[in-house]
Amino acid sequence: MKLQNVRRYVQLGLLHTAVALTTLPIDDTLNRVMRVELGLSLFLVTFLVSLPYIFAPLQVAVGALADRHPIAGRRRTPYILLGLLAGAGGVALLPVGLYFGDPTAEIVITLLGFLLWGVGYNFTAVSYFSLASELFGEERRSRAVAVMYFMMLLSVIIAGISVSRMLSPFTPETLTRAIWSVAAVALVLGLIGLIGLEPRATAFTPVEPFSFRRFRRALTANPTARTFFVYMLVLLTAILGQDVLIEPFAGQTLGMPVAESTRLRSIYGACFLVALVLAALAERFLSKRRVAQAASVGGMLAFSMIVASGLVVSPPLFYAGLVLLGLAIGVSTVANHSLMLDMTTPQSVGLFIGAWGMATSLARLTGGLLGGFIGDVTLSLTANVGLSYAFVFGAQAFLLLISLWLLHSVDVGRFRHQAAAASVAERAAAAGGAS
Repeated sequence: MKLQNVRRYVQLGLLHTAVALTTLPIDDTLNRVMRVELGLSLFLVTFLVSLPYIFAPLQVAVGALADRHPIAGRRRTPYILLGLLAGAGGVALLPVGLYFGDPTAEIVITLLGFLLWGVGYNFTAVSYFSLASELFGEERRSRAVAVMYFMMLLSVIIAGISVSRMLSPFTPETLTRAIWSVAAVALVLGLIGLIGLEPRATAFTPVEPFSFRRFRRALTANPTARTFFVYMLVLLTAILGQDVLIEPFAGQTLGMPVAESTRLRSIYGACFLVALVLAALAERFLSKRRVAQAASVGGMLAFSMIVASGLVVSPPLFYAGLVLLGLAIGVSTVANHSLMLDMTTPQSVGLFIGAWGMATSLARLTGGLLGGFIGDVTLSLTANVGLSYAFVFGAQAFLLLISLWLLHSVDVGRFRHQAAAASVAERAAAAGGAS
């Protein structure tokens, strides 16, 4: 392996780590604090945490804009930098907003923090995944994804343990200090990851200007791309929708304190690390699609175990389900991100990566709001917290079943054939119009 490639793997891993660290306080601490300690409704909590994903269409626009308008000879670096600054700044505002003391100021500062983080997330994610697709050929993309997730998860495990210790005992002051520390570390790691990563170019291949008509045409003209978009939306609604629910679930049904529920991310992350090895081994014998299918089956079983743990109030069963969920989602993430990087064309890397990134953000939005809505409605009807979460996790298991059906129609070779045919048709139409 060339030294330059190793450096690029590590730097992309640092960028992925930086973005993940900004989500850690939101998905693993603030959601729990808002639901249990501050007593907000589950739907309101999921709405606030999911609010940034309203900006999901930004990923398509930013990806295509960067394709066409490089800055200082670089297509991705300026957008990643802007996203890092906005994301870290937004996260740092959140504890200030929640405990500011004035109700109006709390609402304004908290909303501003979530919106800044959301804009930053969308700018950064599409840009560094596009950069990964450009820096590495198809045969090295799976390795790049594995390295990125390995570094990210190792950092998340360490950060989860550190934040858990900082929050014992829990006070608004310890919460603020912990989140500011995470935001600062995320920003520093992201800046290190950017230095010298993207080669400066003097000439770029012309790219068609971005428009949502072009985005819609790219999906409608390619049935496989359209199916993959829907598949990603359904799958990620299930596996990402639980991110905001696990910690409140543990606090309400199993009675875990803040410090203990915050450590759940470290357990989950450790299982994710094991899943990276499993996914790499599995891809030697199975296609990426088969690996993704096996992971979805494991996820359905894990959700069933978590549902049962809440109904019978069994922490051991919950931890077993959490371990299996971490393994299943880890394998699924590696397989599907590798598929995602394959489902691009050289002329429209940013556009397609933006489309898949938009599916991810819309899934977080849909999964969070759907989970909060189902949980609150079920709780009002049954007055049983365990049963309300059972309906939520049961719905997510059902979505995984639907995603399995959709995945049968996803084929990378067919996608590229359809993309090439669509490109020829577009050129022919343009030539006919010119004549």
